Amino acid sequence: MPPSDRDDRRHSDLRAQVRAAILKHKLVAHGDMLIIGVSGGADSLSLLHALRSLRDELDIRLHIAHLNHQLRGPDSEEDAEFVTALAREWKLPATIETRDIGTYARAPHLSIEELARRARYAFLAEVARREGAPAVAVAHNRDDQVETVLMHFLRGAGMAGLRGMQHKTELRGASFGLVESRASIVAPIYLIRPLLDVSRGDIERYCKEHYLAPRVDRSNFDTVLFRNKLRHEVLPYLEHVNPNLRQVIYNASIAVADDYDFLFPQIRNEYARIAVEQEGAIVFHRAAWNALHPALQRGTLRLAVQRLRSDLRNIGYVHIEDARHIALEKTAGAEAVLPSGLTLVVGYGNFVVADTTRGVPLPDIPLLHAKTIEIPAQGVTGLPDSNWFVETEVTTEKPEAPDRWTAVLDFAMCRGERALRRRRPGDRFQPMGMNGHTRSLHDFLIDEKIERAARALLPLLVVGDRIVWVCGLRVDERARVTPYTREFWRVTFRKKSP
Repeated sequence: MPPSDRDDRRHSDLRAQVRAAILKHKLVAHGDMLIIGVSGGADSLSLLHALRSLRDELDIRLHIAHLNHQLRGPDSEEDAEFVTALAREWKLPATIETRDIGTYARAPHLSIEELARRARYAFLAEVARREGAPAVAVAHNRDDQVETVLMHFLRGAGMAGLRGMQHKTELRGASFGLVESRASIVAPIYLIRPLLDVSRGDIERYCKEHYLAPRVDRSNFDTVLFRNKLRHEVLPYLEHVNPNLRQVIYNASIAVADDYDFLFPQIRNEYARIAVEQEGAIVFHRAAWNALHPALQRGTLRLAVQRLRSDLRNIGYVHIEDARHIALEKTAGAEAVLPSGLTLVVGYGNFVVADTTRGVPLPDIPLLHAKTIEIPAQGVTGLPDSNWFVETEVTTEKPEAPDRWTAVLDFAMCRGERALRRRRPGDRFQPMGMNGHTRSLHDFLIDEKIERAARALLPLLVVGDRIVWVCGLRVDERARVTPYTREFWRVTFRKKSP
């Protein structure tokens, strides 16, 4: 066999795995521009080398992207110089930029490592948009996958986390340092990982065989960092118990990923059936959700969080399970605190996952956003900060009350200062049908299953100090129409036309 043929056979294994991953998972299409994140380390260098040798066969164009984080002093500058020289030598276009990540280190709840990761992905997405590339390739490998799955397991992840990284995923959301935009939805950019089935050992051998001289990032040996501790201390220790541990974890990640792919369409279908998105919150029909299998309950809760935050990195099994039990077992008003500034609030017929600062969305009913407003005997009055108005008229013929937002009252019992107001502590009234017995308004609203957020804004029609109508619910016994009524007062709430 000629030397060149022996060399091709000896060097083809990693390239074959990259080619197989691209074809199996449809990572790129013919004619695509592909952005490659190149740090200068062994992983990204071997990925770039393999893709460069496959570009004619795959009919793709390559563009190098490197971000200098300025976190490692002279080493960071030398990495950028190395990638610049490499791009020049291999005649590949490149975008090399510098960001001072250290100045952002005080951002709340984010380590400087996480900030650097998000900045890197945001940079790669920017380059992809500028170059019109549909995908960005990064060099995560099989050993990275094992470390990621173990890390997620130790942090308490659910099925989505235990499947690990995917060969292809959309590059979007806060976890990648990206703000949602219409452009990213219309023309998505994908993050691809062609080396995800290739071991770190194979990568190192590939570099030696091809005389590649990668840069060494000394921060990868700092065991203060969680991932490095797993890599250099925890995994080697566990391999004393099971020398085949990496293969076991890798196989498990594939099985979990397959299970997740099978289950997720069911989760998505149930979510569409029982959940409604409104005003930055997601409202679940409680009885329908309660009837789901626990796996679908967890899945729909996680999907709600993802829809609101585009980020599940801080959402573990315990968070979802605590919220699930509260939604299943607790009474109206109970709350569960979720990470990323979200809250689950239990209602009567539903529960809501919402932004903690914005609170539960209010129902689309007449609500009073002022303490009180005067109401004429006849006329039209708009409700402040609302798309509802109230219409009143006095008539000698008894009008119809077509729905609960119309009340017909005895006008003789409604003479005096008429107004709409919000409830006050100690409010009582005589609900019609209770033979003149008074009732605490607070208890009445709870029995009527009015959500707590709406109770404070529900309008009360009053004459003087007397409640004559708990709007939409019950007329006061003293203001009801009788056979002796001569003048009828119709009060109707209507919604403004769009």
